[in-house]
Amino acid sequence: MEYGEEEFLACCGSTRFAHELAKVSPFSSLQEAIAAARDVWFNKVDVNGWLQAFSAHPQIGHSPSPSSSSSSAHSTSAQWSKGEQSTALATATSSSLQELYEWNARYREKFGFVFLICASGRSTDEILDELKKRYPNRPIIEFEIAAEEQMKITELRLAKLFSTKAKVSSTGDQFPETASKKAEDRVSIIGGHLTATVSDASVGKTSASPNPTRTRPPITTHVLDVSRGSPGAGIEVHLEIWKGPQPRPLFGKADTGGWAFLGSSITNNDGRSGQLMSIVDAVNPGIYRISFNTGKYCPSGFFPYVSIVFEIKKSQEQEHFHVPLLLSPFSFSTYRGS
Repeated sequence: MEYGEEEFLACCGSTRFAHELAKVSPFSSLQEAIAAARDVWFNKVDVNGWLQAFSAHPQIGHSPSPSSSSSSAHSTSAQWSKGEQSTALATATSSSLQELYEWNARYREKFGFVFLICASGRSTDEILDELKKRYPNRPIIEFEIAAEEQMKITELRLAKLFSTKAKVSSTGDQFPETASKKAEDRVSIIGGHLTATVSDASVGKTSASPNPTRTRPPITTHVLDVSRGSPGAGIEVHLEIWKGPQPRPLFGKADTGGWAFLGSSITNNDGRSGQLMSIVDAVNPGIYRISFNTGKYCPSGFFPYVSIVFEIKKSQEQEHFHVPLLLSPFSFSTYRGS
């Protein structure tokens, strides 16, 4: 897949970065793109480029300001910024927002640029604590920290860019591949982990048709380790469906064993899981849960495991649900891919 400067500019607001990364594209995988991005950002972008990228971000706790710019890069970047700050805004109070505003102003007066942090999955209190912790830093130290945070944000956005591209790709691959590998990879993805499924009768799944139109299971996932800038390999993944006495698990109540196991797998070197369920034309509507054994993968991290619960509605039986995990030792996020 081809990527242009405008798309890379949405991932990082430095025009030098976007130009240099476009020069070395296309990329055969997200991992390759992230490696190239890190090289460009730290070795080819100068101080002015770093400051330009910093200035493209809205102040933490504020939605991106309206702009007369018709640039698709600006529009996409603003949309992503809003999503990245969603947890902070959802957990904010009027007093915490005011305190965040005051500390942001104090920080900018001292360092000359906006306080930059990879805000995805972080609460307002967590961001405030980090801002206060970093404020005493010497400017040169803080400048380097901000550049590292910018790279974390760029990596997350590159993952979103790849996901968006994959949505319109006829191959259905979650990580773009070279043309010579498409057929081989499709076969390995479809048939690599057939033993990881359970019988239709035990979990009430829709039976596979003799000639399904899908070429992959309707629910898939992958793991990106954003702290390392690489796929999360060797992580055990479980897929379950809710079969409890209530129509759905009740918030704040024990599930009393209401989850039925569908399948499991181990993520490969590209961070992709194997086949977690059968390839069927129509997936059963219901509440699903994907769990990741993050404690074994990162023993020093904060999360012993991560579970993502989502709902498939009756009207969505024919759709595909790609539910990735973007993981670091102390935060995680997800989104619906394709």
